[in-house]
Amino acid sequence: MSRKTDAALHDVDMESVARRLVELACAETGSRNGAVFLWDAKAKGLSVDFHMVEGVIVTLPGTGAVLKPRRDGRSNGIALTCFLQGAPYLCNDTSADANYARYFLDVGSVVAVPIPWQGKPMGVLSLGAQAAQAFSFGQVEALERIAEDAAKFLRRAALARQTRAEGRPFVIKGLSPAWLEVERKVEQVSSADVPVLVTGESGTGKDLVSRAIHFNSRRAGKPFVTVNCAAIPETMLESVLFGHVKGAFTGATFDKLGEFQKADGGTLFLDELGELPLMLQAKVLRAIEQGEVSPLGSNEAPRRVDVRFISATNRDLPRMVEEGRFRDDLFFRVGVITVELPPLRSYKDNLPILAQVFLQQAAQKHRRKVSVLSPGAMAALQRWDFPGNMRELKNALEHAVVMARGDTVAEADLPRAMRAVAPAAVPAEAPKTLAQLREAWLGPPEKKYLQTLLDAHGGRVDAAAKVAGINRVTLYRLMEKHGLTLQRRVRA
Repeated sequence: MSRKTDAALHDVDMESVARRLVELACAETGSRNGAVFLWDAKAKGLSVDFHMVEGVIVTLPGTGAVLKPRRDGRSNGIALTCFLQGAPYLCNDTSADANYARYFLDVGSVVAVPIPWQGKPMGVLSLGAQAAQAFSFGQVEALERIAEDAAKFLRRAALARQTRAEGRPFVIKGLSPAWLEVERKVEQVSSADVPVLVTGESGTGKDLVSRAIHFNSRRAGKPFVTVNCAAIPETMLESVLFGHVKGAFTGATFDKLGEFQKADGGTLFLDELGELPLMLQAKVLRAIEQGEVSPLGSNEAPRRVDVRFISATNRDLPRMVEEGRFRDDLFFRVGVITVELPPLRSYKDNLPILAQVFLQQAAQKHRRKVSVLSPGAMAALQRWDFPGNMRELKNALEHAVVMARGDTVAEADLPRAMRAVAPAAVPAEAPKTLAQLREAWLGPPEKKYLQTLLDAHGGRVDAAAKVAGINRVTLYRLMEKHGLTLQRRVRA
């Protein structure tokens, strides 16, 4: 076991080490929920360094991600109890355990083992399962061995992070096969200086992905400069991007540094690229290809800049090229690497996890003790199609946290539009399980969506699966589930 663990954990990056530790522990127990907590001496609590929920990676930065000993008589929770006692903790029925405290989402079973370092715990490895009676004493012993073997790697990674003085980023990973592809591309392109075009519907997270590319690159310590082409009047955009000299136009009373120069050594993120005026596109192309910029009104030689260029758009740039509204040479240059972000509706299976993430973020931001989504509120979110994607979900949960009167978000606390969608008809015999209830609510719209998608692509499963953000095997399974058959179009 020790040799196997050593080989899997040989890495100095904290997230990589913690992730592999949780993966080893989950493989040992069959769980899909795990977390690594490390003691934070400054915060005087357990810091949640890595967290996986149903296979989705969730890392929440800030004080809300630190578990501190309580002084109000309430439970410290199983992870903190395990740490304070320095001993394993097995709970196979959370409903009957006084030390159980809900963290993120409710579970039926929890097992926690201390991560030992120099005779005392440095943290805790915790696993959860939806069902009761999920863990055995034999598995507890195996987890103890894994945690002991992992301690030296976690310690080394923690020291390396302190030396670099890195912050803890906000992370959600593994939401869907399409997002896994996005994450793979981000990891690959971050170390290269090639231009990257991030595409996707409004609210899918283009700005966050662009920042992730920058802050995982060698330019992370240099400026990350953002320009939103849609938010700046066309007559001012050239001056904003390239700067101007005094007297270049009426009102130019001083020399102004452009955003390209401000980003020198770092990254320039051009958002809403599709709104870039045609007259400016040639100048932007020159700046990207030659690394040269000329301030408006300047007669001097172009100034050199070293800039990593990332752009984003929700427009159909290939069609704009065909229509003559976007230069083809600029399109090919900015799209050396294209990262396409999937819409939220393509991975709504993970909506409860996403909703809880944004709920906790909003509660921390507004200093509200709101931590639970009621079944009615969750059902309303499941019925909504989220045309605004992640941004809409985040804003909806922020609205709900502000409007909530207690620690639980009710359906009435959500935005009016989300409450207005009527639930699907429930069978006369009410479903007995959550899975049956979800099927009753989501089955009809899911079937309609799949049928429409297949019709739109002439029965081509590969094309439909790509748009839906799933693989073809999953699509075939869903078709069988809903009794859908292929009706291919035949050319006359």
